[in-house]
Amino acid sequence: MYRHTLVNHFLEHSALQHTHKTALVHSGQRLTYSDLDVMANKIANFLVKSGIERGDRIAVFMDNSIEAVVSVFGALKAGAAFMMINHTTKAEKLEYILNNSAAKLAFTQKIRSAIFKEIRCPNLGAIVSTGACLDESCHSFENIMSSGDARPLPARCIDMDLASIIYTSGSTGQPKGVMLSHHNMVSAAHSITTYLENREDDIIINMLPLSFDYGLYQILMAFRIGGTVILEKSFTYPYQIIDLMIKEKVTGLPGVPTIIALLLHLKDIDKVDFSSLRYITNTAAALPVTHINRLRELFPHVRLYSMYGLTECKRVSYLPPEELDNRPNSVGRGMPNEEVYIVNENGDKVGPGEIGELVIRGSNVMMGYWDMPEETGKCLRAGRYPGERVLYSGDLFKTDNEGYLYFIARKDDIIKCKGEKVSPREIENVLYSLHGILEAAVVGIPDEILGQAIKACVALDSGSNLTEKEIVHYCSQHLENYMLPKYVQIMPELPKTANGKIDKKDLAATAHSSGRL
Repeated sequence: MYRHTLVNHFLEHSALQHTHKTALVHSGQRLTYSDLDVMANKIANFLVKSGIERGDRIAVFMDNSIEAVVSVFGALKAGAAFMMINHTTKAEKLEYILNNSAAKLAFTQKIRSAIFKEIRCPNLGAIVSTGACLDESCHSFENIMSSGDARPLPARCIDMDLASIIYTSGSTGQPKGVMLSHHNMVSAAHSITTYLENREDDIIINMLPLSFDYGLYQILMAFRIGGTVILEKSFTYPYQIIDLMIKEKVTGLPGVPTIIALLLHLKDIDKVDFSSLRYITNTAAALPVTHINRLRELFPHVRLYSMYGLTECKRVSYLPPEELDNRPNSVGRGMPNEEVYIVNENGDKVGPGEIGELVIRGSNVMMGYWDMPEETGKCLRAGRYPGERVLYSGDLFKTDNEGYLYFIARKDDIIKCKGEKVSPREIENVLYSLHGILEAAVVGIPDEILGQAIKACVALDSGSNLTEKEIVHYCSQHLENYMLPKYVQIMPELPKTANGKIDKKDLAATAHSSGRL
């Protein structure tokens, strides 16, 4: 079997093996592997001629699009490292990322290009934009495609080299740049496609932003196995997405809890023909058991994978679908070619049932945080062998007697109420079991008497008439007294991050706006 060593090999090898096969479908366009490879070669040659050198950072400030995919692979072919930046990022944060990474060039789209007039980035030598250019420092993406050099370049790096920086929220208030080598990303993609049993006839729909590593890897994994990606911008128009899934005979659906919740509550969803669908994956946050059960009722033929991951290592674990009935609250075991274990505050491994911090050991673990040695040292610590570093996740877990993992909470999410440590996840599971609740999130807010008071924020199903008092009463029947929410706030919808996760930081910041029961 061909051995991929660089991320760009995913596209290059599939272009040789599946030259005329459809690789990407987007907005009515269908591109083959050969089409994409030629386009990426043109970008790579342009970058090299523009002075881009091995290891230089290239920003891709675009929404989900063909141009974004081509820019990523063009940067990799040129030996550069790409940074997918969410297209909704505001000027101040964009300026920070570009300056922190010392980005040499940025790809963008006409609708977003004006933001570069608002920011100051001395290292940014040029901008490549779709549509009309703003000034002489801007190059036309279309001109590169129409007249660029399509000859393949010789390899300009090795697998130890930096492939990507993914910026994620930081505890200091500034985003942290997670550095991933080619080896990190190739290893992660290989392990995930192994346990998902991906094959070249898979057709994967991706509605997740490419700036979210879960969305990005749908492209990487599909190209690795010679599959096809249906690339959409979002799940804003769910019925259009469903029609597209049926038309394209989609086999793989990657989701997050917010997408799954919307899907499950669509009218007549049980009448839709999903016979082509082979698997559904979920990560970003755990699926409530009620949602798992409903998915299995609707799609009894579909393999459902509950997963857990971190940007710092891409994926950590998955639960084999055949184990869902036995342990629906588990996120499984470590994925192939990876070791995971749990340690206490002294760094000693703990046994089944004991809560501690999850540690990850594997070739998928990041190189570190860009230009943040202290932050890197906090989470990459000495491992089993001299010189080895393992990833301390910052997440609290426990295992059962068979070694299956159960997420408890982020270390900094644990609520300390009445002297007890409370896991928000445990309360959220109870809330989701109450008929009429669509979304739920629990946060702690300062309280002079309790230390922290528990606040539950919920969004209701359409037609639900649940009241705050009814929600608290239900919780009182299923939770210990010290775990009962002191505040309940019913909201039209819960705030989301750009990656579709419920934004608990936003909820905590606005906590005092809720009514008191």
